[in-house]
Amino acid sequence: MTKSLAVKCLLPNGLHARPASRIEELCNAFSATMAWENARTGRTGNAKSALSLIGTDTLVNDDCMLIIEGDDELEAFETMERFFVEEFPHCDEALPTVSVSPDDNPIPRSLSNLEPDFARGSIVSEGIGVGKLVALGGLDFDAVPDFDLLDNATEQKRLDEAVSVLSKGMLAQQATATGPAADILSAHLSLIGDCEFQADLAEGIQKGLGAVGAIKATGLRYCEQMRASSSALIRERELDIRDLSFQILDHIYGEAVYGARIELSEDSVCFADDLTPSRFLELDRTHLKALLLGSGGTTSHTVILARSFGIPTLVAVPRDKVLVVAGETVIVDATLGLVIKQPSEPICRYYDLEFALRSTLDGQLVHYRSQPAVTEDGHKVEIAANIALPIEAKPAFAAGAEGIGLFRTEMLYMDRVSPPTEDELYNAYVEAIEAAKGRPIIVRTIDVGGDKPVDYLEIPEEHNPFLGYRAVRIYAEFIDLFRGQLRSILRASAHGPLKIMIPMISSFEEILWVKEVLGEVKRDLRDSGIVFNEKIPFGIMLEVPSIAYIIDQCAQEVDFFSIGSNDLTQYLLAVDRDNDKVSKHYNSLNPAFIRALDRIVQDAHANDCWIGLCGELGGKGSVLPLLVGLGLDEISMSAPGIAAAKARMAKLSLSECRDVVEKAKACRTAIEVDQMLAEFRMGVGDAPMVSQDCVVIGEDLRSKNEIVKRMTDQLMVAGRCRYPARLADDVWAREDVFSTALGFGFAIPHAKSEHIEQSSISVAKLPKPVIWGDDEVDIVIMLTLNKYTAGDLHLNIFSRLARKIMNEEFRASLKSAPSVEAVTTFLQKELELS
Repeated sequence: MTKSLAVKCLLPNGLHARPASRIEELCNAFSATMAWENARTGRTGNAKSALSLIGTDTLVNDDCMLIIEGDDELEAFETMERFFVEEFPHCDEALPTVSVSPDDNPIPRSLSNLEPDFARGSIVSEGIGVGKLVALGGLDFDAVPDFDLLDNATEQKRLDEAVSVLSKGMLAQQATATGPAADILSAHLSLIGDCEFQADLAEGIQKGLGAVGAIKATGLRYCEQMRASSSALIRERELDIRDLSFQILDHIYGEAVYGARIELSEDSVCFADDLTPSRFLELDRTHLKALLLGSGGTTSHTVILARSFGIPTLVAVPRDKVLVVAGETVIVDATLGLVIKQPSEPICRYYDLEFALRSTLDGQLVHYRSQPAVTEDGHKVEIAANIALPIEAKPAFAAGAEGIGLFRTEMLYMDRVSPPTEDELYNAYVEAIEAAKGRPIIVRTIDVGGDKPVDYLEIPEEHNPFLGYRAVRIYAEFIDLFRGQLRSILRASAHGPLKIMIPMISSFEEILWVKEVLGEVKRDLRDSGIVFNEKIPFGIMLEVPSIAYIIDQCAQEVDFFSIGSNDLTQYLLAVDRDNDKVSKHYNSLNPAFIRALDRIVQDAHANDCWIGLCGELGGKGSVLPLLVGLGLDEISMSAPGIAAAKARMAKLSLSECRDVVEKAKACRTAIEVDQMLAEFRMGVGDAPMVSQDCVVIGEDLRSKNEIVKRMTDQLMVAGRCRYPARLADDVWAREDVFSTALGFGFAIPHAKSEHIEQSSISVAKLPKPVIWGDDEVDIVIMLTLNKYTAGDLHLNIFSRLARKIMNEEFRASLKSAPSVEAVTTFLQKELELS
């Protein structure tokens, strides 16, 4: 007897790929036939095929029916009824959105002054690329030529052989692929094996369409269904269907299908309305400097690949605004979201300066990537990386990480319809271990619930998720999930130095309970003969303030602590950092927080426990002296900031940093702490206001614009400024009021800014005069002072300089100074700055 199950689709994005795949998976466990009927559209699909389900165009609130018929229909009915009640409403996900407007990424004044002609795009992979714009043709089914047809049996054989060869090739690639490439191959293998896809191909052959006609008809059918979907995810996967169809055609008919392959013979920026993953992989990446896509979003497989290869990429680029310059040079600034068309010589020179800055900074940091983090007086602090996926481990170590201070494993559980298997987790940890090559990795057990929901766990929404049911607090209910993760970590520990860390611990009882479960898992592994590190280090996140008062007791049971500065700040200060009305009170420079940190670190060391810090505070260069002074054993941060942190640390001394901590503890407000840190940074290395690394002589700078950019960039190179474009904007703001040309060939641009860490006098001596307002200048003296510490110094020095420039002997001496050293010595003496 046929069973019918009424289903209302409550998924906000409709029946898209992930929930459809879950239904397909469950239905294929039964021999009964299962049909999905959508009452609104009148479409019926095979519930054992994700593609067929998607084709029913099931949207939110659609009334549907699952029709089940066969020997095991009762069992199937009960399973699916339970699924639709308990799991289905929770297996949707929030779709990522990409929206970039000019206000999102304001153009620096030194660039906007040049009036670039540009189009906007949405940033999906950052970087800057310059090259000839090459338009790539799409994969158009209508453009596929007709081929002579053979008998149906021969056509079916050709099709079967092509599918088999393609599948075997994908499987071979999958065996060695990692990260996004492996995920995409897995998705394509799933598509090519879909029962409805295969059935439609066979039906096309039987209708006498031949292999080419069957592939075109099948591909077009699914592409049209996906393009018509209201789900962004499904629309983006249309490209995968087209990609797969054309790969099968290519295996049968070769170049006649694709036409000549695109051969990039010079630096190129490629534009395509859309680009399939396989065609992207065909492009010569030595010449591919940037990628522009007319459609697509953050989740398309091509975008994921471009990001993994570090190709600057923009999507949602308007075709009509860029293809008018096909064949000409364009600049893609994927840090600002710009495609600059027909760049003028001044714009090209602007980007020459930008590339030179990046190259210089990269050269400065190369040494530190391979060196340990050590202060000037020999104190070592391990600088580690925070990662969320195993693919991030290799780039992190290449950036200079001495370990992984935080592997956020919850990303392995999110954006899925079911939890990862033990083997999936094991393989992820082993992948990270292989990249580490003996360096330590701290694996934090799953931290979900509350503010990080996982739909299939069905944890109810809470009024205050930060204080609610999350992290270690959910482990008892989901004990199999927790045990599975512990097993996978322990199994992986046989391959390298893993450490286990538990989040959100707030009491000693929780530590004892977790260790009891860990002990049981270890016994199970021993009984099964599975090898693991018997002495794997066990630690806890220190983010709940209660732990700060029982460190001596915790140290009896744990091997290490890691401070989660984000949560510890909000819990200590009772501030929900996501609440706009109170977020202004969230400040990790609050003296109370600093006092708490100091006590925590001292208590941990007094009890012979290692302690690190892995929150956002670790990546802020301005507070590095404070963190070093606390005596932390490790500071973990995002990988791009590691080499710069090591470079800054090399200029610090432990004793001076300890003084910083004591001064911070004595401050009354966070503003006082910030100002004290700014004063300290000014004194690091005892750098004078004018020094040789702030002087440029004889460089080919042809405009006021180039001079401002070059001089502020140089302050970054000299370690005095971290955001040169923002500092330049402050300089331009002063220039907007009045020109700072003083006559006699001199200009004194100046600004008080938070973006200059050490107040500085910079000098540029030019080989040829440039126009500055209504004057010509050939010597520029730039005065940039920290707004927190300058006081009246700004006006005093400006006045002193202005008076000196009135003196002919001063002007002549400065203009005739033959070297950077001579200019520096002369100004230090004349301005009494030595």
